[in-house]
Amino acid sequence: MIAGIITFLLVNFTLTLFVVGLVTAGIRIARSRRSGRSEAPGTVSGALLDHFLLFSIGVSFTWNFVVHSVFGDFSARVIGWVQSPFQLEVAFASLGFALLGFLAFTRRSDLRLKFAAVLGVTPFLWGAAGGHVYQLVAHGNVAAGNAGVVLWTDVLLPVFGLAAVWAHHRALRHAAGRHETVPAPTREPVAS
Repeated sequence: MIAGIITFLLVNFTLTLFVVGLVTAGIRIARSRRSGRSEAPGTVSGALLDHFLLFSIGVSFTWNFVVHSVFGDFSARVIGWVQSPFQLEVAFASLGFALLGFLAFTRRSDLRLKFAAVLGVTPFLWGAAGGHVYQLVAHGNVAAGNAGVVLWTDVLLPVFGLAAVWAHHRALRHAAGRHETVPAPTREPVAS
């Protein structure tokens, strides 16, 4: 039973790491509320975006790099393919995405960098999803790494990431607009 759970979590690492990101973002939000910082603009959207970048891009693509480069035979079996030299290319592309995810993770990172990290993985994941659908329809490939959870996360993770960038942009823009519309305090002239 435990071996089955561990296997499920590792084979479906994209879902596992997405959930870990949501949990850690929730912890960050709760800690912000306890310390009274929850009213800061973009606290919730920033936490969701940052932890998505860390886990669904940084850690997930690092894992993808490792399984395709070090454990290529295993990952090919999980996907329902034969080992191929292209797996090494996927591994190094994944490493590049991972580095971008880690770089964009920090709260101080510019929103454009965060957007670039999400935007960069989007065509990769949607292209992978298209490949999985093709393999499913044309060849009946129902392997867990082709037609299982990974197919859905390949489609939905970019949607979540882009929505998180948009929500954080709106939160920051709303906060900036609030500050711009508040008139500056005026001083009374000092009588001499």
